Amino acid sequence: MKKIGFLLIAVITLLTSCQKKTRLHIYNWTYYTPDSVIQKFEAEYGVAVVYDEFASNEDMYAKIQAGGGGYDIVFPSGDYVSIMAKQGMLEKIDRSKLANLGNIDPLALEKATYDPNMEYSVPYYWGAAGIAVNTAKAPDFERSWNIFSRADLKGRMTMLDDMREVMGDALVFLGHSVNTTNPAEIEEAKNLINTLWKPNLVKFDAEAFGKGFANGDFWVVQGYAEVVFEEIADNEELKNNTVFFIPEQGGPAYIDSMCILKGARNLDIAYKFIDFIHRPEIYAEFTDYFGFPATVNVPARQYQKVAPYYQASDLANTELKDDLGESLELYNAAWFDSIRVGE
Repeated sequence: MKKIGFLLIAVITLLTSCQKKTRLHIYNWTYYTPDSVIQKFEAEYGVAVVYDEFASNEDMYAKIQAGGGGYDIVFPSGDYVSIMAKQGMLEKIDRSKLANLGNIDPLALEKATYDPNMEYSVPYYWGAAGIAVNTAKAPDFERSWNIFSRADLKGRMTMLDDMREVMGDALVFLGHSVNTTNPAEIEEAKNLINTLWKPNLVKFDAEAFGKGFANGDFWVVQGYAEVVFEEIADNEELKNNTVFFIPEQGGPAYIDSMCILKGARNLDIAYKFIDFIHRPEIYAEFTDYFGFPATVNVPARQYQKVAPYYQASDLANTELKDDLGESLELYNAAWFDSIRVGE
């Protein structure tokens, strides 16, 4: 009976201990932080991480604005950092609590015009869509968005079903900003897509481009490297024949950041998590898992064990998409009333 009593006490003690653990509530993009990183953080700090996921900035914003979740840390993209900061939804960052801020690439902060001094956000990842080419089918090609004007590849190419991405590609190819509000420049980009690119595309596709590339239906696709390489992971021959690049002209890019929500209940542990992510060896573990370059954390590049699909330097000419406000209607008119007609 004594043994049973001691065992019962031990179980109750363990359960009580678990219940008393601090819980860090994170709201992040669908599986954007490897389990191994979360588990290491939990073990080191004796906390439990509650990890919820969202599929779009709009979904995340709507839920938090409605008071849902009780989250401590959230991962918005740049334009939503700006929106949420202006609306008083974010805590100001206390830089004295973050020892690893010096690891962040100054170029990433230069691009982060929405919060270059990290008043409300700390960059998590900086990336961009690019172009994957099956070199067995298209051995000679120009590393340019103008690859989509190749009539000899007609019926074997796709571009993303994403207005700002495709319009942005055309704009930078023409020498304009991805955020232009000049009607003449937007019209020029529309005409380029309609007359030279769209006739050669199978479709605009943001969902199945990776699978289509993997099964050989598509030879050239605009998309995200990690999606393409995940789909061809078991096809050694195709992997060896696949080149992914971000055109030298640049194009639209994104920076997702870590922000602490106003009124976060676990402020101290939230700071510890942000600082933990920017330890070079931890950031390298995160990027290695996805085949990313360590775009935001410079010393992490020395810890990477997996060759990334592209280099951080390839993003030098990219440009973040701004919130265009009412001027977005110019893009809507070009895209939905003309480019997407007949799709």
